[in-house]
Amino acid sequence: MKKIAILCVEDETEVREAILRDLKPFADTFRIEAAEDVSDARDVLQEFKDEGIELGLALCDHMMPGESGVEFLVSLENDDEYQNSRKVLITGQAGLEDTVRAVNEANLHHYISKPWNPEKLTEVVKKQLTDYVIENAEDLKPYVACLDGARLMTEIAKFGTDK
Repeated sequence: MKKIAILCVEDETEVREAILRDLKPFADTFRIEAAEDVSDARDVLQEFKDEGIELGLALCDHMMPGESGVEFLVSLENDDEYQNSRKVLITGQAGLEDTVRAVNEANLHHYISKPWNPEKLTEVVKKQLTDYVIENAEDLKPYVACLDGARLMTEIAKFGTDK
């Protein structure tokens, strides 16, 4: 089974730590890494690549020093290696133009406004990762306890344990 990762890109330390705290329910099943800007995120992606880890979900702030979160998500979408990765924008500052660009050019899967509700964030992450593993993982069983078990069991019943 190939390891799947969640990448959180957020420049504000307190916000990044809050997101990581909300991601704890997924820590036993997924590798969770954080980056403080896009440059740091690209270094983390290279580490994933070197270790054979897939990026399942990118949670990204928009307003950051240097390259914006929307620009980063668009670059992921334009890279064959990350086109299947789920992309979520978490921000309180993206204007309409940036949001439309994220939807149209980055294939944005979800938008979460700051401040967010921790239960809502967990629900969004669970749905996005469930979608990702259904589309990309060969064996769904390891994810049943952590993600949407009912949906995964339905997929297993339809296609067997291995797709």
